[in-house]
Formats: sequence, structure tokens, C-alpha cells
Amino acid sequence: MERHVYDRMAEIDRDHWWFVGRRKILTALIERWRPRKGPLRILEIGCGTGSNIAMLQQFGTVDAVEPDDHARAFATKRTGVAVKGGYLPNVLLEDGHYDLIVLLDVLEHIPDDKGALLALKSKLAPGGRLMLTVPAMPSLWSGHDVAHHHQRRYTAGTLEAVVRAGGFHTLRRTAFNTLLLPAIVGVRWLNRILGREGGDEDRIPPKPVNTLLTWLFGSERHVVVRGLFPAGVSIALVAEPIGSGIGTDQGGRGPTR
Repeated sequence: MERHVYDRMAEIDRDHWWFVGRRKILTALIERWRPRKGPLRILEIGCGTGSNIAMLQQFGTVDAVEPDDHARAFATKRTGVAVKGGYLPNVLLEDGHYDLIVLLDVLEHIPDDKGALLALKSKLAPGGRLMLTVPAMPSLWSGHDVAHHHQRRYTAGTLEAVVRAGGFHTLRRTAFNTLLLPAIVGVRWLNRILGREGGDEDRIPPKPVNTLLTWLFGSERHVVVRGLFPAGVSIALVAEPIGSGIGTDQGGRGPTR
């Protein structure tokens, strides 16, 4: 991404409704779909400015990778984690080490998404799992995607296809950022008409609005863990390597999509 995008993320990612609400959803997903009880060995690929690391550390020790030098230095200073550099699929990491690997709005940046997943498969410990979030609905493509150097937005079908081609079996897939979908669609179409695509999406709205949007978006976690949303601005997916056996969530509720 462009330097100014990382700088803007560092300014807003503690308080902006999208970042705060997404961390609530991610926390719920990990709690429900963690590969085992007890402290986990976690790897975050593409940690950006490090806003998710503290959330992930609730579940165990965290290693992180970030290709951008500026963002990597900021994340290291911010979190105390010695963030590694490198680009997928060529990042040098220990094989068979991690219980959970997360790519949180990262896969859409990688030209060879299949190759990236194939490379990460060998880094998982026996019983380990992969968790992804990606932007959904190609029809929502906008200047925001261009500014963030997205290669694509996914559908459920295209994400499932690349995950399977990368050697993984899906345990849970769900849309999210669903309750605000009508408003987001309306804003993006209006921006297209007015020729100002993506101009306001990285601004924190007035505090009462930000508080309301944080609550509304974060409340989706109660539905997302059950995979009940059919459509949304984003998709979350939890998977395990093919051949490792069909897993269950920690509540013993069995495999489901």
C-alpha cells in the first residue's frame, strides 16, 4: 500500500469503528474456532501497523510478518514484537510451528494468492488452522481498493476455490459487515456518481456516530461465529490442511460452513 495509507491506518486503527468492530468479530471467531485449548503459537501475515497483535496475544504468543519497512518499524515499536520482513510466498519461517496463521485483509493484496496459501500450509503444526478475512463483492470495487493496492475482491466461490487449491479444507465461512451493507453500497455508488471514490472511508466519523457504528458492527460477532450471514462487505474463513481430518469448534458442535 501507499505510505500515506499506512500513516492514516496508524492514526485511526485504535478508535475507528471498522477496526474496533472487526477486532470484536475476530476475537469471537478465534474463541469459537481455535484449534485447541491453551496458549497458541500464532503467526500474523501482513500485520500492517500492528493493530491486531494485542488482540491476538490474548490467545498466545504472536509472531508477525510485514513487507513494508515503514509499517514494520511502527508495528515493532508499538507492540514490542520483532516483526519480520518479506513477501509471500518467499517468507522464511519455521515449518510445522504455528497453531494458527491469520491473514486479515491481506490475501487480496497478493498476486499469487494460491501460492501464498501453499507456502503457509507447511508452516502449520499438526492440527493447526488458517483464518482469513478478505473484501467481498467485486461489484463494490472502488477507489478505496485502488488506494489499498487490492488485486481483487472475492466471492464465496472464488475464495473457496483458492483455499482448496492452496491445500486447505474450509471449516467455517461467513460473510460479515452485513448490517451496514446497504449504507456502504449507497455511499460507494454516490461517490462514483460524484467522482470522489474512496475519499471519506478512512475518516473517523463524529464520536456518537462512531460509537453507534462500532456497536452495530461489533454485534455481528454473535451471528458470524455461526456462519449465518449470506452476504456482506467482507468474508471470514477458517480452514485446516486437507487430509488433517474434519475439525470441530471448541464447543464440539461439529463441522459446518
